[in-house]
Amino acid sequence: MLRDSVDVDGRTRTFTVVGGPSKNLVLVFHGSRQTGAKHRDFTGGIFDSLPAVVVYLDGYRGNWNDARRESGFPARVENVDDVAFTRAVIAKLRAGHGIDPARVFGVGYSNGGQMVMRLAHETPSLLAGGAVIAASMPEPDSFLLPADGFTPMPMLLVHGTKDPIVRYAGGEMPWLTRTVFRVGGRSRSMPDTAAYFAEHNGISAAPTVTRWPGTAIETTEYRAPGRPPVALYTVHGGGHTIPGPRRAPALIGKTSPDVNTAELITEFFELSGF
Repeated sequence: MLRDSVDVDGRTRTFTVVGGPSKNLVLVFHGSRQTGAKHRDFTGGIFDSLPAVVVYLDGYRGNWNDARRESGFPARVENVDDVAFTRAVIAKLRAGHGIDPARVFGVGYSNGGQMVMRLAHETPSLLAGGAVIAASMPEPDSFLLPADGFTPMPMLLVHGTKDPIVRYAGGEMPWLTRTVFRVGGRSRSMPDTAAYFAEHNGISAAPTVTRWPGTAIETTEYRAPGRPPVALYTVHGGGHTIPGPRRAPALIGKTSPDVNTAELITEFFELSGF
């Protein structure tokens, strides 16, 4: 494990590197009020197991400057350049870790998931794919970037139906989210979020929906020949959590052990073998 930093826009920004060398680079963006280290502990370090150089980036004062119009935390209010931070981290790691620039993936939880969606719309050439956990696509009036900025890429979505912070059904952000996390606006439902990315990936076929027997997991997969896939893993009864072995605080809902999110990421992005 290596602690490192880059200077961006007059600020020293920090990150932690785990694993490698590898052609795969996975950038992990934490949730609100976390740091990379806190997020690593929050997940039990499951992303450390990815066959990749894994980087836990540290947001500005606990947050990312995502593209939601109504965000009111310092990173958004002060317009911190998290896109430039991401670019700088990738550039620094390419020099010494054998990374293939075409094998860079973003993994984000909550506010970090919103950051991944910002990168996918604003600088899609940086990423080969995105994994978004416990975050949904904002409605157009709440999103600062145009939808046509998105370049097709594989998108993996994971969300609990009982998420008290970001509702699975979408709509206006709950009181708790507006008050504690200083995030307002409206978001799409998770099925609509998956359909949004499928449409922008050029997939017109209806999705395949599969309920995993004996589990809380249901998958909605959009696939078409020659098109990047989109998969939504719905966790029935799941909260604002990351499915896997580490149970999150009960206040944010249930954590499903029925699937390991790191294993989903490895399989979906075909990380092994590189």
